[in-house]
Amino acid sequence: MSNPYRKLSAGMVLCAAAAAASAQSWPAKTVTIVVPFPAGGTTDVLARAISTKLSAAIGQAVIVDNKPGAGATLGAAQVAKVNDGGHTLLMGAVHHTVAANLYKNLSYSFEKDFQPISTVAMVPNVLVVSATAPHASVKDLVAAAKAKPEALSYGSNGNGTAQHMIGTQFQLETGARLLHVPYKGSAPLTTDLLGGQVNMSFDTVTPVLPFIKEGKLKPLAVTTAKRSAALPNVPTLQEAGVPHLAIGTWFGLLAPASTPKAVVTRLNQEVVKIINSPEFRKQMADIGAEPVGNKPEEMAKQIRDETAKFAELVKTAKITLE
Repeated sequence: MSNPYRKLSAGMVLCAAAAAASAQSWPAKTVTIVVPFPAGGTTDVLARAISTKLSAAIGQAVIVDNKPGAGATLGAAQVAKVNDGGHTLLMGAVHHTVAANLYKNLSYSFEKDFQPISTVAMVPNVLVVSATAPHASVKDLVAAAKAKPEALSYGSNGNGTAQHMIGTQFQLETGARLLHVPYKGSAPLTTDLLGGQVNMSFDTVTPVLPFIKEGKLKPLAVTTAKRSAALPNVPTLQEAGVPHLAIGTWFGLLAPASTPKAVVTRLNQEVVKIINSPEFRKQMADIGAEPVGNKPEEMAKQIRDETAKFAELVKTAKITLE
């Protein structure tokens, strides 16, 4: 009589051998990191910073492919369907945990169709206005917005992005009424902010920091619970009188759910090594980002917790998108 446990054991050995083989054969070709925003924004900057160093670590080309649109869901939808053994990755962000609660007809599940690799960095968002704007503080801005509802506009990286949600919560907490103007990414948004086509933004600090340093944009507050090391003299929104608003933006690498676990493990090891390198940490400090580097299961918990948090905000604000 055959021993079922022996068969089970043999099967497990074969599975382990197959997993090891997949890890050893990866990468077999160019690795692509899909960025669901245009070039020039924080997601793009971080993806390119990782890609250069990852290419050197794995001995294979790593390229960045920008696929903007639909509040970062267009690029994510494309990656979710890929089954190429871990050669196509997504530089995801907090926007995807928002979109999971907003879009009724998403073709993918951010939690089920992706495997987290590692959170790359946390980046504070900052409320900025033109240097010529009359508002010297958040209090001034709120007073002006209340005096003339929807006369002041704020730009975001698109419907359902973190900037959209921060702007929504800002209005709920302050009673200010602002006009929301969605863009496809930080680059076109910042161009219009500098040109006066939009009055303010709650964008991440990275794309606006050079213009703040040049005196072309004026920061009124950062949206995180603590001040930004890049803008130490700028108060938090909580310090500026908006007590319950504390949201930052995380960025991280994810692989399609079809990717072998062994490849995800290898990617995590290489990416965390890059994030912990002195060169990368200095690069992040220069753009106002705070490097993270964590385990896939830690990133997965972060995604679950944030998805639940934004579900409450979306419900309260009564926002729906098709």
